[in-house]
Amino acid sequence: MTTSRFSVRRVTEQEFVPWARMIADTYGMDRSEEELADQRAATDLARTLAVFDGGEPVAGASVYSRTLTVPGGALPVAGIASVGVAPTHRRRGILTSMMRAQLTDLHEQRREPVAALRPSEAGIYGRYGYGPATLGNRMRCDRRAMRFRPDTDFGEGTVRLRHPAQARPVLEEIYDRVRTATVGWPDRQAPHWAVRLADYPHRRGTATSLRAAVHQERDGRATGYALYRYGSAPDGPGGTAGVVEVVELAACSRQSYAALWRFLAGIDLMTWIDYEGAVDEPLPHLLVEPRAVQAAPVDRLWLRPADVDRALAGRGYSLPLDLVLDVRDDFCPWNSGRHRLQAEAGKAVCAPTTAPADLRLSAAELGAVFLGGTSLTALGAAGLVEELRRGALSLASAAFRGEREPWYPGGWAFPLY
Repeated sequence: MTTSRFSVRRVTEQEFVPWARMIADTYGMDRSEEELADQRAATDLARTLAVFDGGEPVAGASVYSRTLTVPGGALPVAGIASVGVAPTHRRRGILTSMMRAQLTDLHEQRREPVAALRPSEAGIYGRYGYGPATLGNRMRCDRRAMRFRPDTDFGEGTVRLRHPAQARPVLEEIYDRVRTATVGWPDRQAPHWAVRLADYPHRRGTATSLRAAVHQERDGRATGYALYRYGSAPDGPGGTAGVVEVVELAACSRQSYAALWRFLAGIDLMTWIDYEGAVDEPLPHLLVEPRAVQAAPVDRLWLRPADVDRALAGRGYSLPLDLVLDVRDDFCPWNSGRHRLQAEAGKAVCAPTTAPADLRLSAAELGAVFLGGTSLTALGAAGLVEELRRGALSLASAAFRGEREPWYPGGWAFPLY
């Protein structure tokens, strides 16, 4: 494939290192030899594109095949990552060419029905049919004000400190138990875990190395963990305060969740706890003073259907549904048109139809509501979804919604978590 005088093709083994360094440079980052080795282990070169100018890589993007928990089950997704265009070659249609090549391949080869990414800039990917499907909640907790309600159930388990690498088998087991029950969590294969637990010194800034706190029940079963570091933050004129930087927290029960937060809130000499959790994070409800937790939502995982029919048939719905969607998809024209979605008793089918449409929307709006977070009624209020049959919008919105807000626990761009 070519775009103007630039060629778009797969990356070879010999080209990987200069390609990866070029991608890192587009984000203003360096790559150590250890990072390059970890990234190579996680990268499928057969699904990694580069744009070359005279033999020099000037842009690229990768697909990481993952399994994502969705309402009602799990679905293969194409994780789009390591996307970058060198500053010398921007505004020449190169990014558009790579996005089109990826999505066309998903469609023509009948690969993953959904593509997902975590953008570095939110304004880029809407024009390629992606919509914001999950929000993260950036939380700053005042440890000094974190008093737990007297009726909080902490269970009878204990928290023990472990070295993250040594605790990895336990962390993997807990993560898999949690992710299969949490919409928005992807699976993690061995290379993804290697990157998640990697502790590159030059990436820590002034923070310490990674720590792991593991929650165990009285019978020895591990039911939760927190990965964290110690850091510092500005605090008053010319001063600094200690910060517990929570990288990830996974809990299999409400008791282990509460116990892990009690442990974090009990760490001495720290003023703040920083954590990015779910929009409906339970922590504030456990505290006597909920205002000890200040939070700001931020978009995280963006999705788009690569194949509307297979994508919509691959998730569950909270209500029986018989709905015709008129989908507009200028970037992937094979999705444009009317699709009849029928869902009942945990099963769904979706297929092209000539029946009259009930709702009209774009592929980006389908991506935004796909995990059950953003509501169709909210998008309708913004004028992004048009109701063509009275009552269809509220019914569809309720059917698409999940029990809890979807949440994505890590970064999709490399490092791939």
